[in-house]
Amino acid sequence: QVQLVESGGGLVQAGGSLRLSCAASGSFLIFNALGWYRQAPGKQRELVAAMTNGNRINYADSVKGRFTISKDNAKNTVYLQMNSLKPEDTAVYYCKGTLRAGIDYWGRGTQVTVSS
Repeated sequence: QVQLVESGGGLVQAGGSLRLSCAASGSFLIFNALGWYRQAPGKQRELVAAMTNGNRINYADSVKGRFTISKDNAKNTVYLQMNSLKPEDTAVYYCKGTLRAGIDYWGRGTQVTVSS
């Protein structure tokens, strides 16, 4: 069974940057789509950025121009580069991989805290 493990979260001041990584225990080629989601306290989990095998990329409006999703198939790792961070970006960030059969795999999440 494939496992996804996030890393790179932490505490950063507003305006700063972080790069999140999500490493898969197996090949990324089994996934039809990969994405980053986040969940702030008391809020629903929301899409941050996602990419398909055809390299179509979607971003939440709130992060467009600040966040960039990318992947390295050789390293079975997907990244989320986060720049110009804001306090409202504070959340637990999750990585998700979706198989062609529609089955989702989630990581356990990594905490991102942006101080004002």
